[in-house]
Amino acid sequence: MTLDRVRLAALVDYLAAAVAASLPWSTSATSILVTLWIIAVAMTLDGASLQEAALMPAAAIPIALLALAAAGMLWADVDWTERLSGLVPFLKLLVIPLLFVQFGRAGRGETALAAFFASACVLLAFSWLLALMPQFPWPAKFYGVPVKDYIIQSGVFALCSFALADRAIAAWGKSRTKSLFLAGAALIFICNIVFIAVGRTSLAAIAVLFALFGIRHFKRRALAAFIAAGLALAVVAWSTSPYLRFRVMHIAEELDSSHVSANDTSAGLRVGFWRMSLNIVRHAPLFGHGTGSTKAMLAQRAAADPTAPAGATNPHNQILATAIPLGLVGVVLLLAMWMAHFRMFLHPGHTAWIGLSVVAQNIVGSLFNSHLFDFTQGWLYVFGVGIAGGIVQRERRAFADSVLAESKATPAPAKTGDPAAAATLQGAAFPLSPE
Repeated sequence: MTLDRVRLAALVDYLAAAVAASLPWSTSATSILVTLWIIAVAMTLDGASLQEAALMPAAAIPIALLALAAAGMLWADVDWTERLSGLVPFLKLLVIPLLFVQFGRAGRGETALAAFFASACVLLAFSWLLALMPQFPWPAKFYGVPVKDYIIQSGVFALCSFALADRAIAAWGKSRTKSLFLAGAALIFICNIVFIAVGRTSLAAIAVLFALFGIRHFKRRALAAFIAAGLALAVVAWSTSPYLRFRVMHIAEELDSSHVSANDTSAGLRVGFWRMSLNIVRHAPLFGHGTGSTKAMLAQRAAADPTAPAGATNPHNQILATAIPLGLVGVVLLLAMWMAHFRMFLHPGHTAWIGLSVVAQNIVGSLFNSHLFDFTQGWLYVFGVGIAGGIVQRERRAFADSVLAESKATPAPAKTGDPAAAATLQGAAFPLSPE
């Protein structure tokens, strides 16, 4: 029985790694692997671990948001098929506490993160191959994008580039050669975004991640030099990539309705969706129109306003996508969830930086899309936060245990009559706390 549990735990870890590896490539593979992982992890859970995880704000708030969405089906004025369909995007939030439990113990979380990075490297190589050899026989929908779309690809590459940059900083004091190699690999990911397939949402996320990275790693003078270097690289990218300039400058043209209808452009449609959604929210601001009502409410608004874009299915903004069915109560829970997850990763360490990057990218991307409800971005957030969060919690417990063990092995400072030393030891027990 012990051997079976060991094998089952290993299977669950490898299934999670397989899910992570499938995310940049295949929606169908991810769906199948997530189902298998849920079945397997359910056989390894115990009530005590689940109860402990559920008490964490980072796990309790997603559960509360899911519970509100389930209750929201009761006041939705649509058929039950639509209500259940509206609940489905929230169900993935239940996976976050399960991942906390799995990787909060002696799991292979680092293997899962490495699997995602290796998968992204393969995608990077394939993307460059298609860009440099357009005649290569592959049914790509976009230039240099082997699978899915440029929004997903550029988002994955942005995460990998900043993960490599974090490793490069950590390796600088030990091996300059390794550090430069990692920094060069990060630039290859960034160059693919700049020259091959850029998502404008990813550019905004890169700017935010760049700022967080600088604040995290550098002090005043070094931070100023880092910002200057980043601006220099941005100028080089802008001057050498006509594609980048076109993608950025085209936003103003898309919003200019004097030449074409604003509803015929990507940026113009988003603005139209946001206006429609705000009008919908104003009619049910507190608890919303009910789970599953978003499509029906957008269709009603489009029918009532001839200038509104037709065929809208979601507001392309996560806050509005939550406010329409669940109102301001749902928005408060959504913001609280993001804040809890962001705070969870305000600690030193490479895994904490990965988790912080995932949360920051999702928040920025959700300003322009419903990324938490989208398939790939939603599962990327859930597994990124869940795996990194479990590892961080395990590392914090191990550090606290080691400090307590050392304190027991040495004489207590309080007995020597030195209150300052006692206070120092007490504060050292949890030096990673954001407070």
